[in-house]
Amino acid sequence: MNAKPQSASQTLRAAHDVFGADDLTALCQRIVSSGVFGRSKHYTALLKYLVQCSIEGKSPKEIELAIDVLGRDENFDVSTDSTVRVYVHQLRKKLDAYYENHEQDAGYRIVIPKGIYTLSVAPLAPAASIANQRPILPGWLSLNRGLAMALIVLLSANLLYMVIQGSGAVINTSQMAAQHPVWEAVLDDEQPILLVMGDYYIFGELNANGNVARMVREFNVNSSSDLEELQFSDIERTENYLDLDLSYMPEGSAFALAKIVPILQESGKTVNITMMSDLTAADIRSNHIVYIGYISALEILTDMTFAGSGLRVGRSYDELLNIQTNEYYTSDAGLPEEGEPFRDYGMFSTFPASTNTQVVLIAGMRDAGLMHTAQALSDPATLDDLIVAIDSDTDEAIASFEALYEVFGMDRLNFDANLVYTNLLDASKIWRTNSAIIPN
Repeated sequence: MNAKPQSASQTLRAAHDVFGADDLTALCQRIVSSGVFGRSKHYTALLKYLVQCSIEGKSPKEIELAIDVLGRDENFDVSTDSTVRVYVHQLRKKLDAYYENHEQDAGYRIVIPKGIYTLSVAPLAPAASIANQRPILPGWLSLNRGLAMALIVLLSANLLYMVIQGSGAVINTSQMAAQHPVWEAVLDDEQPILLVMGDYYIFGELNANGNVARMVREFNVNSSSDLEELQFSDIERTENYLDLDLSYMPEGSAFALAKIVPILQESGKTVNITMMSDLTAADIRSNHIVYIGYISALEILTDMTFAGSGLRVGRSYDELLNIQTNEYYTSDAGLPEEGEPFRDYGMFSTFPASTNTQVVLIAGMRDAGLMHTAQALSDPATLDDLIVAIDSDTDEAIASFEALYEVFGMDRLNFDANLVYTNLLDASKIWRTNSAIIPN
């Protein structure tokens, strides 16, 4: 059952006009005890601070919240740093989540009106029926080019089936994941989102009769122009190569797509889809990029991904090197026979691509790693564990970090996984200097 947020037509009243000091304090404690704040200390402190201000009839300023609650110093500049506004925005969402699942019989709910930092009270609207809930259907997805059409239709069919077969709990999980600071950088603004699917360019090899004998994948050939360049560089060896204008995607992409799409939908924005082989620098400049695919298919994003990273590609894309410890993370997912266990790795990375755009990478060396990473990024509890591993003392939206999961599986399926590596990225290295990040 859902308690609708207040509308403009609802009459808001000061919290202390409806709740006595003891009742308001008790309500605050019930909200904190519900677990809606997860492991966060800041949201708890922020709510308690606003409750105390309400009891005292005070309306705190943004700078007061920054200093008294978030521990900033007196030099904190509210005109350039949006930390307080971000936390208050997230607190509003968490209060919405609380009333969706608790106190449906209450006559009033506390709210934080936009533009001020004072608790108010609104009538609690009757719970909406399940029939009135917003359906999760990917009709808002916009396809970018004919090359993507057939592939995306197949993936969307998988997505529809998996979402429709899911329960209402999937909706709540997606909503909670979308409210997490990890996703904040791409969901909480007006910037469009471009979902990029990692694909592989393949070409044909002709036999003596001029027929296509087999299809070939070369990591250095990712487009028709790359194939043409290869043919000119070694005419004798490549005269029998034929441009088929084809590409393919890993099987794990469908599973990952089904996990990530509902989260992106929570932004309310239109999400466009393109193939990595069609991604341009202009796309990166004007859109948040959410990548789903293999590490080996990063192409134009490869240099950006590893510029400020603590990882390097090893002897192949099935291997990453920790440059600080010299430890190798090597997947053997491409080697075992059917029914044999294997080890794979999934990689998550997020970093600013320009002044106003962010890149989010959900990748794997093979299918199992890709699938687990998508699953981890769609689960609120696992997202909390990820933030704790990065920095257990803060809940701020971390804009530049990477993580690596060690995944154990069988027959391309993931069965167990461990978080084996996390690292804060040096975003300044992406464009060599901070000033070199693409301006809007």
